[in-house]
Amino acid sequence: MSALKVESQISDSPTDVATNPAPQGASSSSKKGLRFWLIFLALSFTTFLSALDYTALAAALPVIVHDLKGSDFAWIGTAYTLTSTAFLPMSGGLAQILGRRSAFILALAFFALGSALCGSAQDMNWMIAARAIQGVGSGAIVALASIIISDLVTLQERGTYNGLLGLTWTVSLALGPLIGGAMADRGIWRWIFYINLPVSGVAFILATFFMTLPTPQGSFKDKFFAMDWIGNALVACGSTGLVLALTWGGGTYPWSSAAVLVPLVLGVAFLVGWIVYEVKIASHPTVAPELIGNRTSVSGYLQTFLVSLIIAAWMYYIPVYFQACKDASPTQAGISMFGGTMVVGPFIVASGISVTATQKYRPQLWFGWVLLTVGFGVMGIVGAATPSAQPIAFSAILSAGAGIIFSVAYFPVLSPLPVSLNARALALFIFLRVLAQVWGISFGSVILTNELTKRLPAEFLQITGDGVERVFGLIPSIPNLAQPLKADVQHAFAESIRPVWYTMTGIAFLGLLSSLMMADIPLHNKVDESWRLEGKSTVTQQSSLDMEEHERKIVSAA
Repeated sequence: MSALKVESQISDSPTDVATNPAPQGASSSSKKGLRFWLIFLALSFTTFLSALDYTALAAALPVIVHDLKGSDFAWIGTAYTLTSTAFLPMSGGLAQILGRRSAFILALAFFALGSALCGSAQDMNWMIAARAIQGVGSGAIVALASIIISDLVTLQERGTYNGLLGLTWTVSLALGPLIGGAMADRGIWRWIFYINLPVSGVAFILATFFMTLPTPQGSFKDKFFAMDWIGNALVACGSTGLVLALTWGGGTYPWSSAAVLVPLVLGVAFLVGWIVYEVKIASHPTVAPELIGNRTSVSGYLQTFLVSLIIAAWMYYIPVYFQACKDASPTQAGISMFGGTMVVGPFIVASGISVTATQKYRPQLWFGWVLLTVGFGVMGIVGAATPSAQPIAFSAILSAGAGIIFSVAYFPVLSPLPVSLNARALALFIFLRVLAQVWGISFGSVILTNELTKRLPAEFLQITGDGVERVFGLIPSIPNLAQPLKADVQHAFAESIRPVWYTMTGIAFLGLLSSLMMADIPLHNKVDESWRLEGKSTVTQQSSLDMEEHERKIVSAA
């Protein structure tokens, strides 16, 4: 059972960093073999699916809502990210208890099942339920990919491998809006989901035969009771309550109604209870208190939360702008997003490689936040009559900043921590990223719905019959409206989206301020020997000397 214990080797003082990183670990700077690259390929495939599903669906959402005769525009995204959030913390525990390969294959199975059900959805309730199943697998896949990479590659090297994964993001982010838009235009949007199945199959084969990572010892009973079931239940209930309140507030129900206040209060209470339970009671905590015991890690967690919230809002509502205000079809909206999404990948690659080359991460993050703040700030001047070239150019600026932050934000999280805490640290990191996406989509939906309620012409609202929520399903029909109603509707959409951009500008500036908390912590050159590829041992005398030197530098930084 020793493999199930989380080693607590971090200082309890509220200073910058841990002063005693785990001595157990090994240098892994050697040449990578074929098995490593096949595992990396499996992780790249799943990363590709995650990004493709995200961007392709965003471009096709208005058509999907229209075809399924639904009104819950935001819930297609919210259901996915809600279950990702609720079950994601469990993925770190499953990786520790069942082993990396078993947990990864289980997550892949949930994702594939959800994708098949999404593709066959006949109404909105079916689609939302299927997206919830898909989200369970997707959140775990993303977390496990990061955990497995951290098992095989040292923090000093990881910028380079993040850059390589960034190439995958470049392709999928660039192609996603085009693929999603084109499929929606041709009435075959279901293949946005069906395309996940063969790629998942390839990833499954690679993981089954080549992901030969150690499996923890112990009986199923021991492993079952080692899971943090109470903690996971608390965070699932808390996340659900918050998302329900944010989704319903101001649109479906007034903010002062019991339907909003009850889940809001209960959600906050459950999350507070989760934190107290993890810190004070849990014997195998999902979130070890040591993870947030230094300001540099806290800064990294806060930055990833804020950037994920911001980009989720942008990805979901910039297609709404192009389709509602510029007469764009889903394909044309995808092309308009191309300038922004194409920029993300190269900046992920460049920033990751720069961290490996310089062994520094703070300057890249500061630069990224400046770009993100400026990009959203200038988006605030975009109106219905603004030439399309302007929002495309502004999107490229903010996308560059987002690419940098996405690539680099986990370095301040991991650099102060011992490698034995990598899995739990990264599970919390991805949990916050996915939770933030829920907030970003919900915040955007609340702001946009409330603004549209005030601004849309009464004549257009009468067409919907069921209130402003039905408006999103009517976006494809806006180009066919007669003047002056068409111009009034487009103006209303443009003015209603503007407050979303202003809100994101303020959040981006908060992210810049939070990045000032980071200390300049050296990047260690270790991996956790407990999770090395079977048959590979990399412990050397030089490894021990390297870690001793790293400890001296960390103490100096503190």
